[in-house]
Amino acid sequence: PTSSRKPRASSQARIASILDAARALLAEDGTAGLSIYAVAERADIPPSSVYHFFPSVPALLQALTGEVHAAFRACLAAPVDHEALRDWHDLSRLVEERMLAVYAADAAARQLILASHGLAEVTLADRQHDMELGRSMQALFDRHFHLPELPADIEVFSLAMELGDRVYALSMQRHGRIEPRLAEEGMRVFDAYLSLYLPPFLPKRQL
Repeated sequence: PTSSRKPRASSQARIASILDAARALLAEDGTAGLSIYAVAERADIPPSSVYHFFPSVPALLQALTGEVHAAFRACLAAPVDHEALRDWHDLSRLVEERMLAVYAADAAARQLILASHGLAEVTLADRQHDMELGRSMQALFDRHFHLPELPADIEVFSLAMELGDRVYALSMQRHGRIEPRLAEEGMRVFDAYLSLYLPPFLPKRQL
């Protein structure tokens, strides 16, 4: 049993070192500076090892996008002080502040989600993850408040997130970072879109 686990553990370690190298290169030069050979050099492993796990740069970026969204899912899974919530706007702000903290701490997240890289595979992966995040966010809101019936043909929470991200992306294009003023505006956009579907006062659940 021990020997059967070792290859898996070493593969996981190799994948982690590849993704760490790609993350560092993304932070330095964005997607334009990323290549399998550059990642191999940074990770100090043969290019063939990178190709073994990630046959192309888009495959590498999709894996990193998955990691970024795992951090966003962790934001939604983190404890929330139910008693401290005065209304759903408090929860809205808390969630967006946590997600902004992910962007602030992770240059790769900013490059992948907010920068204009034109990589269709990454954009598609991001949208698919956004749909899942939206469902998780709706479940979080529903855990703390009695939600009204929401449209079945659109993903209200996913759209709210994407709209907020557009403002953060604008800040990245203009300033190379998320400026505090535009971070605030992004949160307002997120909240304003939810306000189209959530009334000002939602009864809190008894937890």
